[in-house]
Amino acid sequence: MAATTQITAGTSELRDITKMERIGVHSHIQGLGLDDRLEPRANSQGMVGQAKARKAAGMILKMVQEGRIAGRAMLFAGPPSTGKTAIALGMAQTLGNDVPFTMIAASEVFSLSMSKTEALTQAFRRSIGVRIKEETELIEGEVVEIQIDRSLTGATKTGKLTIKTTDMETIYDLGTKMIDALSKEKVLAGDVIAIDKTSGKVSKLGRSFARSRDYDAMGSDTRFVQCPDGEIQKRKEVVHTVSLHEIDVINSRTQGFLALFAGDTGEIKPELRNQINTKVAEWREEGKAEIIPGVLFIDEVHMLDIECFSFLNRALENELSPLVIMASNRGMARIRGTNVRSPHGLPVDLLDRVLIVSTKPYTGEDIEQIIQIRCQEEDVTLSPDAATLLTQMSMETTLRYTLNLISCAQVVARKRKSEEVDVNDLRRAYTYFMDEKRSVQWLKEQQGTLVFEEIGEVAEDDRMVMDS
Repeated sequence: MAATTQITAGTSELRDITKMERIGVHSHIQGLGLDDRLEPRANSQGMVGQAKARKAAGMILKMVQEGRIAGRAMLFAGPPSTGKTAIALGMAQTLGNDVPFTMIAASEVFSLSMSKTEALTQAFRRSIGVRIKEETELIEGEVVEIQIDRSLTGATKTGKLTIKTTDMETIYDLGTKMIDALSKEKVLAGDVIAIDKTSGKVSKLGRSFARSRDYDAMGSDTRFVQCPDGEIQKRKEVVHTVSLHEIDVINSRTQGFLALFAGDTGEIKPELRNQINTKVAEWREEGKAEIIPGVLFIDEVHMLDIECFSFLNRALENELSPLVIMASNRGMARIRGTNVRSPHGLPVDLLDRVLIVSTKPYTGEDIEQIIQIRCQEEDVTLSPDAATLLTQMSMETTLRYTLNLISCAQVVARKRKSEEVDVNDLRRAYTYFMDEKRSVQWLKEQQGTLVFEEIGEVAEDDRMVMDS
């Protein structure tokens, strides 16, 4: 077990990746829309209706935040377009960045590059956070002078950094890496900086008040701070939160931490995971680390096969396991990999461990509010008649179909130089794009003109499999 002593959390190497902002299907969801007593508001934080399911999700979240629900499972069961994924995203927003929330579709597990159990294990370990307390040495003070000397070829750089607090002043010799780090942060004389000795990271805290009158013009974002007092070198406790999967990848010799950003982490040996679990347990006993059980959301869970379900049964009993939330829109369905039919397409022994929350179809009023929220999110102006027509369409077709029509109708409206979407624009978009019912009707009208029509035979084969 000598290798365990070298296990690193790699917290200094992890960096935030900024995501591209775009309007998505659920980009309007900001939370679960509950008040302090966990009572659902009618229309809040982008959530409309589904009061019972939202309250159940809020109660579960309360237990997650208190660390009392790890190793349990929930199932959101309901028809399509009833907000199952929206509630899961609302839960993620409410939990915040500190509690890990992993969201996968069940079909992601079936990959050519790794086994099903490995993909599920990685998803589980992504959902368990480790809050690590580290003591780091910081050099903090006001820069008096930076002197950089370059060789004639420019290949090597040396320099000196004079830094002071109110009580003392010190001169440090600089190497090439440190000179690059200082120039990257654009550090000048008069800046107050902090240098992390373990990672070499340079942070600019602001500009010293003593230099506030050096220039006539200052940027509006210039922040002035007092010159630090006391010692230049200080010990400071820093708290990092990383997931178990990130620790696995950093310590895997075949990968290295760069694989975290590439996304291609490959399979990780179970021996390494056992060593990391032992090390994390040691850190917990010493008070260096704290486990944060997060949430793993598996959408369309009926797509998993019987092998994955048996793995889930075992994984939920593990000491290090997150809260598992699943979503399914199936009724009585065949469990994948067997000929057995079961509620929601899940085995009965897994259903026995699960808290089941049902979602119901939206009412006309709820649909109208959802359409208004989506119009605001997509920056579309609907006329009152068009809003009424869209609500009627949703009742006759599906909510997803009508929400997709909003942007299409806006394109039609702009063609006629109008900023407001009217009934005629919606009707025109409706004629261009078919919904499911009209598509089935159209297929019947074609009467064999399409190639390879086997609809009747396929349906008959499915019925025979179901009966068997």
